[in-house]
Amino acid sequence: MALQNRYEFLYYVQCINANPNGDPDMGNVPRIDPETMHGYITDVATKRRIRNYIQTAYQGQPGMEIIMQQASNINKFIAQAHENVASGIDGDCAKGKEKTYAARSYCCSHFFDVRCFGAVLSTGANAGQVRGPVQLTFGRSIDPILSQDISITRVCTTQDLKNATFQEYENWENEQPENKLRGWGRKQFIPFGLYEVRGFISGNLARETGFDEKDLQALCEAILNMYEHDHSASKGQMSVVSPLILFRHTGTDSDENQRQRQALLGCAPAHRLFDLVQVRRKPEIAIARDYRDYTATIALKRLPAGVEAGFQTDAFSPIIWGRLPDGESWLTDGN
Repeated sequence: MALQNRYEFLYYVQCINANPNGDPDMGNVPRIDPETMHGYITDVATKRRIRNYIQTAYQGQPGMEIIMQQASNINKFIAQAHENVASGIDGDCAKGKEKTYAARSYCCSHFFDVRCFGAVLSTGANAGQVRGPVQLTFGRSIDPILSQDISITRVCTTQDLKNATFQEYENWENEQPENKLRGWGRKQFIPFGLYEVRGFISGNLARETGFDEKDLQALCEAILNMYEHDHSASKGQMSVVSPLILFRHTGTDSDENQRQRQALLGCAPAHRLFDLVQVRRKPEIAIARDYRDYTATIALKRLPAGVEAGFQTDAFSPIIWGRLPDGESWLTDGN
């Protein structure tokens, strides 16, 4: 059964001596707001990492395929959907106008990212468009960031000799002075940044795509674990350092039907819920270099009626509803 509630969620990403999201139009420097110098991580960069994690962790599981794969053409998957519904492989044989909707339903049931984020499926054979129930904001750093562009030395060269053999490369190399076989490179990074990322889950749109509780669990797992499988020279020290904080709308009415309607539509504006979480740099810290240089609080007592807060501390633990998790946590209860 698809989700029956509206959700909002947020989490915090720490970046140390890494490039959280380079801008290809600016020489791959970390993205910033030029007016405030706060850093950004685009929503599509986050979705890419979620997709990569799902593809790795759920490979071969029914309904957990990914349509937006790196270095691929999504039209082949749309064609696959049409071929299956036209032949009756995935249910009754669809004809005429029904084919578009049947192919759309096929993509929703087979591809996690279509069911979750939506997709434009009319780029080849027409399978319509899907509005995904899960949407993410740009991640934004708590403080301004300092972008650095440094030179690095290369101990070898990449001279292309056009179809040369190994021996021809060897001969060329032996003829060169040593300094011609070295070079320079560039590296863009920030010393430190703590980013807040917000998200929204629509229960109404979940009904359209079939996004259910199992999908929600997989999404939470992917968010908390995605950077653990994305280490590279440019993103070596990035991690989700907070619990995943969720707000679930449950409704307040004594009438069951009305309460279900409230749970779908929501009982409070999203910005009021996000405002319950406050992250501030400690007064004695002039320049932050660790997420523990900040205090993080959530005002559970100020939760609006009909909304409950939940916390997931690691990828494979259940969501704890109604209270902060036991044990030491960076996030504490506020006023």
